[in-house]
Amino acid sequence: MTKETIAFAVVGIVLIVLGILTWKKQTTAFLHSYHYKNVKEEDLPEYTKQMGIGQIVVGIAFCLAALFRILSQMTVSWVVLVAGLAAGFVLILKAQSNHNGSLF
Repeated sequence: MTKETIAFAVVGIVLIVLGILTWKKQTTAFLHSYHYKNVKEEDLPEYTKQMGIGQIVVGIAFCLAALFRILSQMTVSWVVLVAGLAAGFVLILKAQSNHNGSLF
């Protein structure tokens, strides 16, 4: 197992944990203040849910990429990682634009 594989797995696990905390605890502590400064108080549960799910999707992509690396499927690993990053970031950007009024 390479250092890169271990790093992918660790980053994935950390992102999954942060996503769960963001979603289930409705915390914005792991986000920059400018990301949620315009989010209305009543929209905060939905915003943190969407942001958390986006973080979880990115974390799962890293974990799956690590798994495929272990299975010696390097090309599949990169495809899964890029697809997961794209999907997660789309969810995050959608939550940002819907609830914060803009991306920044």
